[in-house]
Amino acid sequence: MQITPAGGRILGCLVEKQLTTPQQYPLTRNALSLACSQSTNRDPVVPMDERAVDVALESLRGHRLVRFVQPSSGRVVERCRHVLDEVYDLDVPSVALLAVLLLRGHQTAGEVRGRAARMVELADVAAAHALLEGLAARDEPLVELLPRRPGQKEDRWRQLLAKEWDGGSSQPAMAGSDELPTDTGNTAFVTGVTGVVEAGEAGEAGGAPTVDGLSGDGPSDDLPTGAAPVVPPSDTPSDLQAQVTGLQVTVDRLELELAALRDSLGG
Repeated sequence: MQITPAGGRILGCLVEKQLTTPQQYPLTRNALSLACSQSTNRDPVVPMDERAVDVALESLRGHRLVRFVQPSSGRVVERCRHVLDEVYDLDVPSVALLAVLLLRGHQTAGEVRGRAARMVELADVAAAHALLEGLAARDEPLVELLPRRPGQKEDRWRQLLAKEWDGGSSQPAMAGSDELPTDTGNTAFVTGVTGVVEAGEAGEAGGAPTVDGLSGDGPSDDLPTGAAPVVPPSDTPSDLQAQVTGLQVTVDRLELELAALRDSLGG
């Protein structure tokens, strides 16, 4: 089976938040909307309101990939969690790598390892490559190795669980009622049942996507058109990665705490 691009974004976000901010997991629909709409660690950037999240969640529930948690003591709204590990019998490192591919598109093994570092620690690129090969060798493959394109220095991997945004990066595919194609560069738009959330209306969630000039095993050679790798003036790549990782964990935690506060206030 293949789920919609929006469904893939939701699964990736659920895994990411489970492993980076477990105290806030499972997620409310509001928190999930914020996670899906982040302008960092997402490619393409896709603002999604709660209506769009609801549509995608119903599709995922039909595939038995998410479960809903009823409000408990101290909580006033329903929350949701993924069951990727149960459905596909995956360990935590494999789930983390699959989530990175769901959230960021085609990547080298080194890039996947570097971006998954916030969720799981892998010894080296070879360890990430071995996990990816295991996901590709299943009876129902979850990832595949792409042929190297002209000008690329390394092979890239892609996930097979969800359909890709149209064109592989910038536009949502017409895969369901919650997606609308539009020519928006590297920022996609997703509609809900009755409306459309645009980048200009989404505040910080509608910002431009970041470019990872340094990650894993070196600079990416497949950057968006017009983008240039970000090279720090003095810090080493490892120092920069540590700073970025720390800042992103802080941002993620603050976003989820804000969402939880809004839920508790009935907003």
